[in-house]
Amino acid sequence: MSVFPSYVPPDFSLPLFSSSPTVRTEPAVGDGLVPRNYHGTSNYPEYVHFGGGKWVLAPESRMDSVLVVGDGTVDVVEARRVKKGDRVAIGRTENGEEGIYVHTEGFEFNAAEAADKFSFRSRGTRETPFSRSYDDLYRLLRHDRDNGYIVWVLGPAVAFDKDSRDAMQGLIENGYCDALLAGNALATHDLEAAWLGTALGQDIYTQIHRPLGHYNHLDIINEIRTHGSIAKTIDDLELKNGIICACTKKGIPYVLAGSIRDDGPLPEVIGNVYDAQDAMRLHARKATTVIAVATQLHSIAFGNMVPSYRIMEDGTVRPVFLYIVDMSEFSVDKLANRGSAQAAAILTNAQDFMVNLWNNLKHEDAGVRGL
Repeated sequence: MSVFPSYVPPDFSLPLFSSSPTVRTEPAVGDGLVPRNYHGTSNYPEYVHFGGGKWVLAPESRMDSVLVVGDGTVDVVEARRVKKGDRVAIGRTENGEEGIYVHTEGFEFNAAEAADKFSFRSRGTRETPFSRSYDDLYRLLRHDRDNGYIVWVLGPAVAFDKDSRDAMQGLIENGYCDALLAGNALATHDLEAAWLGTALGQDIYTQIHRPLGHYNHLDIINEIRTHGSIAKTIDDLELKNGIICACTKKGIPYVLAGSIRDDGPLPEVIGNVYDAQDAMRLHARKATTVIAVATQLHSIAFGNMVPSYRIMEDGTVRPVFLYIVDMSEFSVDKLANRGSAQAAAILTNAQDFMVNLWNNLKHEDAGVRGL
């Protein structure tokens, strides 16, 4: 069984392509200023016609950006990053009428499993069974550990429980994480747990509140700011467990994006929202699988940056998978409404998800290695 569906490109022999004009462009009149009739990009694969039947697939996708066209090349660029003189594709149509084609049927998910016109439970909700989703995710992560780029987007709930925190540490240490995106809270409470065994002053295993524990997260922030960096604090305090420790020791990059309500924050937290977006975008461009757990704002923000496909080094086109793990449908519904059609929900609490995922991957790996 294939881990993911094959990509089916458009049939460029069809009349709509042979009759399509060459794409038109206009120069940007200034930095961050695009022509009025610019083409706004979608989350789908988009092709640009350079004439003579030469259609070029944009190397990535991002919603609400523009196509900057070069000599036989096309790039997807956020409008704020366009430079004066860049040639921006013009046209609001999507079926080749203006030399631009949006391909919505490149990946044929479950084409052979078409249901009746009417059926029950056709949309994922909290009562949906997710056994198949878990099995698909196990296979995908095993594949992408060696052949892809796995990005995790985590809320602090993952660090509030000892078992889920241990599970994420195990996933990082065993190659199932290529980048971590979070906010000040996840890193703060994870490092609080590494130093004091608490998160927001509550023991991460017994859930007993420690005396004066409400100071603990502020104390670890102050400690880290005193030492100057997270990495130096881990060394100086000899911290040995948790998510951020595992990333630091394994050399896994993490991006901590700030928010208005942050305490501290930690020195590595990026306070400027556009700088944080740029840092997150670097990983969106590499991602093949994204798993966002218990963080609505981060899930929606990063989900809207994530392409729906990647062109691999061998030239093949594969889908980018986006899983949203939360207790409610809100995040995945919001992403679908914002155009991230590939977002898939697994509706459960963060602790159960993390432990279930790690236990299955850990046991599979042991079987493969003959342990």
